[in-house]
Amino acid sequence: MSDDVGMSADGDKAARIAADLRSRGVGVVALTWVDNSGITRVKGVPVGRLERAVQVGVGVSPVSDAFGLTDGIASGRYAGGPVGDLRLRPDLDRLVPLAAQPGWAWAPADRFDQLGRPHPQDAREVLRRQVDALAGFLGGAGQARAGIEIEWTVYPEGGQHFSAPAPVAKGSAYGMDRVIELSDYLRDVVEALTEQGLVVEQIHPEYAPGQFEVSVAAEDPLGAADSSVLVRQTVRAVGVQHKLRTSFSPAVVPDGVGNGGHVHLSLGMKDSQRWNRLMDGTGPAGLSQLGERFAAGILGHLPALLAVGAPSVASYLRLAPSRWSGAFACWGVENREAALRLVTGLAVGGRSVHSPDVEAELGVKISLERWAAASPNLEIKCFDLTANPYLLLAGLLAAGRSAPAIGESRLPEPVDVDPATLPAEERARRGIVALPRRLDDAVTAFEGDSVLLDAFGVELHDTILAVRRAEIDQFAGATPAEIVAQTLWRH
Repeated sequence: MSDDVGMSADGDKAARIAADLRSRGVGVVALTWVDNSGITRVKGVPVGRLERAVQVGVGVSPVSDAFGLTDGIASGRYAGGPVGDLRLRPDLDRLVPLAAQPGWAWAPADRFDQLGRPHPQDAREVLRRQVDALAGFLGGAGQARAGIEIEWTVYPEGGQHFSAPAPVAKGSAYGMDRVIELSDYLRDVVEALTEQGLVVEQIHPEYAPGQFEVSVAAEDPLGAADSSVLVRQTVRAVGVQHKLRTSFSPAVVPDGVGNGGHVHLSLGMKDSQRWNRLMDGTGPAGLSQLGERFAAGILGHLPALLAVGAPSVASYLRLAPSRWSGAFACWGVENREAALRLVTGLAVGGRSVHSPDVEAELGVKISLERWAAASPNLEIKCFDLTANPYLLLAGLLAAGRSAPAIGESRLPEPVDVDPATLPAEERARRGIVALPRRLDDAVTAFEGDSVLLDAFGVELHDTILAVRRAEIDQFAGATPAEIVAQTLWRH
C-alpha cells in the first residue's frame, strides 16, 4: 500500500470516527504523549479537525523531550529547543470518549518529523521496536503481555502539602472501612474505566492512609502503556468530580510509604488459548529455560533500568528496605520484598509450586494447561509512576532478551525472606546487592548500559541523561520534605 493510499484510508476512518463522536456529544479529542520526566502532555483538537490531525498531524515543539519535573528545560546534545517542529498523529485504534470528562475523547499520539518519519525520541515508537525485537527472540509467534499497577493517594480538593498530610480516607490499611468512606468515588472510578473499554480486575485500599490501587487486565506492551496513561487520567478526572485531589507521587510523606507502579510481565504465544511460556516446571521454581533467561536479563539490568523506572529524585524516598518496594536486586517466589517477584499463580496441596520436582514430591500431575491457567508472571516491584510507561516497558523487554544462552546465565538462588533481615555477609555470599539508593547512581548505571543505549538510540539515551541530571541538580541539597512538596502534584 502506498503512503497516499494509506493516508486516505486513515482519513476515511477518522471521518467515520469523528461522525460517531459528534453523535455522542464529543467536541474535542485530547492527543497525549508522555515526556522523559513521566508527565503526560497534551494537545487538543476539535472533532472536526480529527481527519486533518491523522493525515497531516498537529504541530508540536520538540522541546518537550527536554522538559523536567517542574517544566524546566534541560540542555543536551539532542534535547529539543525552540527550533524545529514535530507532528502529532493520534492512534485511532485507541481513541475513546472519556467517561469522566463529558464532551472529550482521548487518543495516544505518535510523533513524527515533518517528512513523516518517526521521531527518534518518540517513546511509543521505541516500545514498538522492542515488541518486534522480542517477537524475534521468542521465535516469531511469541509475545509478551504486560500490566502496570496504579497506586494513588487522595486529598481534599484544593489541599496543599502539609508537614503532616491529611488524606481524605482515614480507614485501616486494606480495610473495608476505607471503602465505605469513599464507596461512591471508587465505584465511579471502576465504572468510568469500564465504560472506556478497560477490564478492571480489582480495586482496593492500599497500606498508607488515603491510598488505593487499581489493576486492569494485561495487554500487549504498547496497549498496557497506553492503558496506564488512560487509567491515571481517568482516576484524576473522577477525583475532580468528587472534589478530591489525586497524587501518584512515589513519596507523599518523608520516610513513609509512597505510591508504586509495579509492572507484571508474562510470555506466551500469539492467539494461543494456552498462554504461558514463562513456566513449564522444568527450571528453578518451575520456570522454563526461556523464562529463566528472560528473568535473568531483567535482574541483571535493574540498576540501570531504575533510571527509567524510578526516574525522579522522589523515587528514592520510596525505594527503601522493608517497605515492599523491592529495594534489593534479587528474585523470589511470591516474595514482595524482592525487586523481581515470581508470581506462580498456582498452588498444589495448599502450597506454591517452588521446585521442578514438586510433582514427585506431592504425587500431583501438573499439566501444561494448568500452568497456563495459573497466569504466571514476573512482577517488578522497584518502579513507580513517575516513569514514562513506554520507556519503562521498552527497557524491560530489551533487558529480558539480553541474557545469553541459559547455560551461560542462570538465575542466582531465589530469596525467600526479606533481604534486609539477612546479615551483610550472607547477602554478599548470595550475591544480593542493594539497588541504587540515589538517582545519581541509577543514572551512572544507565549511562554505562549498552543494552539500553541500543534499545533507546543515541539521541533518546542522551536526552534522558540530560533530563535526569537536571533534576538531580535542581534538588541538590533539598530535604526530603522539600522534595515531597515539589513533586506531590506533578504526576
